[in-house]
Parts: sequence; C-alpha cells; structure tokens
Amino acid sequence: MAKILVTGGLGYIGSHTCVALFESGHEPVVIDNLSNSEAHVKNQIEAITNSSISLEVLDLCDFDALNRFLEKENDIAGVIHFAALKAVGESVEKPLLYYQNNIQGLINLLTAQKNAIPFIFSSSCTVYGDSDILPLKEDFPFQKAVSPYGSTKQMGEEILKFSAGKNHQGPVIALRYFNPIGAHPSSKIGELPRGIPQNLIPYLTQTAAGKRTILSVFGDTYPTHDGTCIRDYIHVMDLADAHVFALNRLLEGKNKNNFEVYNIGTGKGCSVLELIHKFEKTTGVAVPHKIAPPRAGDVTAAFADTELAETVLGWRAKRSLEEALLSAWNWEKQLP
Repeated sequence: MAKILVTGGLGYIGSHTCVALFESGHEPVVIDNLSNSEAHVKNQIEAITNSSISLEVLDLCDFDALNRFLEKENDIAGVIHFAALKAVGESVEKPLLYYQNNIQGLINLLTAQKNAIPFIFSSSCTVYGDSDILPLKEDFPFQKAVSPYGSTKQMGEEILKFSAGKNHQGPVIALRYFNPIGAHPSSKIGELPRGIPQNLIPYLTQTAAGKRTILSVFGDTYPTHDGTCIRDYIHVMDLADAHVFALNRLLEGKNKNNFEVYNIGTGKGCSVLELIHKFEKTTGVAVPHKIAPPRAGDVTAAFADTELAETVLGWRAKRSLEEALLSAWNWEKQLP
C-alpha cells in the first residue's frame, strides 16, 4: 500500500481520486487549504471507502509549513497535484491571484520534495488554446493562452518538463483534463462550488432544482452547428481512474521518459445546448435557460484525441454522458 500525497484532495476531482486510490490499494495523504472545498468531505471519503484518511490543512504557498510537513511525512511514494484555482472567467478578472497561487504553489511543492518520486500533474485542455484542428492531440504545440488559468497550466507543464528527472525530481505525467462532470454513485461526494457556480453543470443542476432562476448560455454565434461552445464532458469517476493508471505506470517504472502527457477525455464533443437537452431527456426535468453574451476566455470547441491514453496507459472512459448527468442530478437533489 503506497502512501500518495494528494494536494487539493478534498476538492471535486481530488476527492473522487482519493476514493479511486483507496480502491486500488493505495493510501492517500491529503493536503488542502479548504479555500474551495469543505472539511466534511474527508468524512464522506471515509464513509465510501470504510478507511481513515490523513488530512493536513495547509496552503502550498506557505513554504515553511509545507516543508515542515514533508519532513515529517518522509515515506510518501508519489504525488498527485490538484491544488490550484481553476475558474477561467475568474482568472480573467484576477490574473495575479492565479499566477501567484498556481505557479508558486507548484514551485514550492517541487522545492520541498525530499525524494525523486512519481508526480502526477493536474493539467487541462486549455493548454491547447483556441485550436482550429480537432480532435486535440498531445503533440500539438501550445497556442496562445486565452485565459490566465490556461497560461498557468502551460507554465506548470513547462516547469515540470524541464525539471523532471533533475535536481532530485522524479518522473512526471501531466494529465490534460477535458470537462469533468458528475458525482460518485453514492451521492456522498460531488461538485460543491462555493457561491455562484463557475462551471456549467452545477449551475445547470441548481437551476433544475429551483435554486437558480435561469441558466445563462454564454454565446450562440460560435462557428458550431448550433452556435454554442463544444466541449468533451467526462465522468469524474473515469477521470479519477485515469490518475490511478498514470500513477501505477510511474510506480512500476514503465515510463520511457521523465515527462509524459496524456489527454483525458471521451473523444466526443457536445455543445452546451445539446448538453442541456440531454440532461432534460435523461432526468425528465426542465432547465430554464437564456442566451447571454460570450464569456471572456472561452474557446469555440475542444475535444480529445484519446488514442495515447488508451494505448499507453491502458485507460479509456467507460461511463456515458447520461450516467454523468444523472449522477450530477442525484448529487444535487440531496444537497441542502
């Protein structure tokens, strides 16, 4: 049972990955500053897995506190780094906050590491910018970032590419996520935004539940079949499983390079309007919605070429879009 440090482990993707780690025989050790997560998620993970989880409430930007923690936890076998701010729109409004938090936190973590251990980086399809060529492949060059958030993911990958395997740094796999949605089938953990949701699905489910009046669809004049943005929506449990596949590849020494990158998506694009209609059909619940002006930082379309993850990692998305939407709705219905 390997001890795996999970930064941001009580967040949306982090909490589901902690469950997947337990189920695969690993032991997650969580660092979280609770800036965009809730402490009670620890109890929910423990209830799902019937296991105890270690939590350290700590901000990665506090280097001294991080260094003291890693000196104490000297038997960590790998790191999965989620901790970062992640709202595209917010990053446009608060760019310095995103650079300080996302880049300084990563550098502190790499600097404080005591051993050359496997490192999984939570990256994003935003590194591709607004590409005219689809599906997106890992060997595509970075386009100009359209948001500070996307820029921090590009910079994070560059830092890791040049430092992996050097100066006591271990091998790295960067997972470029597409759009995670859904919740654990138990409905004990799911996406839990604070305040007004920045992501589509929690705003959609809150609108369906009557907690919000109407859902805004940002733009209907994009060059797509219905004018709305197209994204690759992946069930969060499939995404969580991908981290276990990547981690095991590094722990077993199967990587041929110190730095590897994989797209994690379904390979299928779905427009915003299509997603709303699919939710309504799957759940039988209407979602009041309106067209709003386009949002700064949004790209027209993004969906993955997943061949590399399938052939090298041996991973592929297994759950349907309908499963993801229904699990998100079941999660929403039990929230206060």
